Amino acid sequence: MSFGASNPEYVNGRVRSRRASLFADEDYRKLIRMGPSGIARFMEESEYEREINQLGTRFSGVDLIEYALNRNLAKHFDDLLDWSEGRLYDLIARYLRKFDVWNIKTIIRGVYTETPSEEIESDLIRAGEIDDATLDRALEADTVEDVIEIFNRTIFHDALEEAYEEYEETGALVPLENALDREFYERLIEDLSGSYDLSFTEPQSGPEALYVEFLQAEIDFRNARNALRLARSGADLEPAEYYIEGGVLFDRAELSRLVADYDELVDHIAESKRYGDRLSSALTRLREAESLIQFEHALDAALLEYSDRLSSIYPVSVSAVLSYILAKEREVENIRAIARGREVGLDESEIEEELVIL
Repeated sequence: MSFGASNPEYVNGRVRSRRASLFADEDYRKLIRMGPSGIARFMEESEYEREINQLGTRFSGVDLIEYALNRNLAKHFDDLLDWSEGRLYDLIARYLRKFDVWNIKTIIRGVYTETPSEEIESDLIRAGEIDDATLDRALEADTVEDVIEIFNRTIFHDALEEAYEEYEETGALVPLENALDREFYERLIEDLSGSYDLSFTEPQSGPEALYVEFLQAEIDFRNARNALRLARSGADLEPAEYYIEGGVLFDRAELSRLVADYDELVDHIAESKRYGDRLSSALTRLREAESLIQFEHALDAALLEYSDRLSSIYPVSVSAVLSYILAKEREVENIRAIARGREVGLDESEIEEELVIL
């Protein structure tokens, strides 16, 4: 497999420029001390200026911030596709389907909890392959079953239909959400198996090998997150049943055993050849996590740190683009968490716990 007519040098040059404009950790600490109107003004003086100005006549407060964040995020990722050619375009487009997963999950959760469609819509990130008309129709659905049917022309429909029976039996959204994650990752790696051993534990060579390594890390951390969340939920659901194939850190039985002992779970990550030497600072955060949300934020930080390491190993590869995508997502989620925290009256220390800061 090769990049063919790809243009990674050009795209990575553009990505480096975009990455330099991302908010620094110190910016988040400034925002924590502001109310929603102050946050919007701060954003207006940054690269969010266009979105804030365009949306400012229709929205205010947290709504303005969230719509501006999501529109800006979609714009940046559309730019990635506009810049890319050949095999590089294909790899990026496949990865950006994660926002289709995000949007379907968001709509299903909203319908499940009977949230007004306007509130659901504000959380959508229109950066995937599913067109706006389909998303808008799904926002008006009355039942989860109706939502699934509206996505009948997407790659996720069959997986959702298969999981729907279990959803009806349990009343939990986990089967549907896990079906989306599985379909996403299986589609990502399905055409790589001919060129790479997807079960490898030692790094392979070449730019696309790092793409595989990044996907394996994301699957590993997704499995750890999902399993621990299920183990601590009190729900009568077996973590092994929601295991996603494609990672290298756990097998099904191993993961079910480790989630019963948090310290052993972190030790398992730290002692692995793949991650132990590359995640020193993130592993410290994992060990210090005192709640599920802190553990999940620590995993997010670990994946960011890992992706940065991969992009530095082979700078002219898709790994640098994926690292930027994660970093941009982190910026948007941090700003959103600050705005929402300020809106509901959380103090500064409580808001800072909601942030992913390296």
